[in-house]
Amino acid sequence: MTSSRSLDGQYAVVVGGSSGVGEATAALLAADGAEVLIAGRDEGRLEAALGRIGGKSSGRRLDGSDPEQVRAFFAALDRELDHLVLALSGGGGSGPISALHPDELAAGFDGKFWPFVHILQAALTRLRPDGSVTFVTAASARAAFPGTAGLAAINGALAAMVPPLAVELAPLRVNAVSPGVIDTPWWDQVPTERRAELFEGLAATTPVGRVGRAEDVAEVIRLLVGNTFMTGTVIDCTGGVNLPTGR
Repeated sequence: MTSSRSLDGQYAVVVGGSSGVGEATAALLAADGAEVLIAGRDEGRLEAALGRIGGKSSGRRLDGSDPEQVRAFFAALDRELDHLVLALSGGGGSGPISALHPDELAAGFDGKFWPFVHILQAALTRLRPDGSVTFVTAASARAAFPGTAGLAAINGALAAMVPPLAVELAPLRVNAVSPGVIDTPWWDQVPTERRAELFEGLAATTPVGRVGRAEDVAEVIRLLVGNTFMTGTVIDCTGGVNLPTGR
């Protein structure tokens, strides 16, 4: 493989690449010379994202929660895959444990954990042996925020898989980035005024003094993709919000 400075001639698939962290990652990989295929459920969002990403990028519809679609997607690839980035955000599983219905938690696993597993399994038939896989998990896996026990279970399960997968699938490299609060379209579900107040409050308790941007996480993913001496690693990208600062 080439050095981390260039991805010329390499092929990457970014699932969840039509917005947020996935789109920012696809743009960065494409800017560094990779041919990038983004996948997502909404064709309109895929087309819009491709217009912003530029470079050697293309898009294909994929519902990661449908195992048959996932298998067909990877079976249809016409070349070997160098890098796979799983940036699906999922949904469901949040809320106080006293009110969290088991079906809601199961839906959270169905929306993120199981798609990651199905996609990885299907992609193994196309990934080059010394390529890379990068999971995007979440800081909830290693934090203690009230109302996030379900999210911690989902993302913690994914993070826990990284070290054994790195050994089992070697020389394929398997890593993850664990973002904190990132200003992406995922937050569009929160009313604008409430979201601004929430971000302001979170920024005040974060050592770097702000919430994250999609590009912050994408830069960590780019490091994990390009550095061939990193595997089995989960990197926090939280602005320090998970540190015991005494605030």
